[in-house]
Amino acid sequence: MRRIIILGVWMTASLAMGIEAGAEEPKFESFFKRPGVVSEGWVVRDWADVCHPPKWPVVWEVDADGILYGTGRYAPGATGDRWIGTWLMSEREYGDFILELEFKFKNGGQSGNGGVALRAPLHGDPAYDGLELQITDPRYELSYFPNATLEQLSGALYLVSPPKEEAYIQGEWNHYRIEMRGPEVKVWLNRKLVQDVNLDTLTKPAKKHGQGEELLDAKPGAERPRRGHIGLQDLSESGETLTFRNVRIAEIK
Repeated sequence: MRRIIILGVWMTASLAMGIEAGAEEPKFESFFKRPGVVSEGWVVRDWADVCHPPKWPVVWEVDADGILYGTGRYAPGATGDRWIGTWLMSEREYGDFILELEFKFKNGGQSGNGGVALRAPLHGDPAYDGLELQITDPRYELSYFPNATLEQLSGALYLVSPPKEEAYIQGEWNHYRIEMRGPEVKVWLNRKLVQDVNLDTLTKPAKKHGQGEELLDAKPGAERPRRGHIGLQDLSESGETLTFRNVRIAEIK
């Protein structure tokens, strides 16, 4: 009986994440398997334009427990340390794939912000020139943008598509599963389906930030690339760090 119950739980969880009963998962490749500074296959780029390296020295590294994070992220200034947001971008491009990862804000998340770049070019801002899957603590986002919408919270394709529900868990390891198949995008956050969208149907202009809280028109989802780079961003403010672990990808042929 116990074996039947366990099998039933596994099947329910698998179906909830889009894995059909009896279907084999594609072969995954794990990233960041060795401790130390990340260099081979990845580049560190400025948070606002991934064409440029960061303005101050920043490296991303993996600790002995397999946890990935950006180091040297604060540059001294006349009024205190300045926060430096960066992207860690893949050198390779990907088209259709399944990407899985876990993320957690090291110090609770109150000033935590970051994201996952999907099919982004190595120029411009991944949020507007590719796609960005948002990672943020709502306390941060709402303090920075008091009029923030669901399209700015975790589980959103940033300023393109809001999550179906809020599934982010404060202070814990959160799990993303991202499936990109042509225009079809599905995302599960902590096993809850938060995105199930066909980009070709998103023909109205999306939004991007201007000055302050001003929102300007951006490329609609239908015009976003179908192939590009993946990336991880930490844009947290001083005192917070976004960490990642168990990052892996399976290309869909």
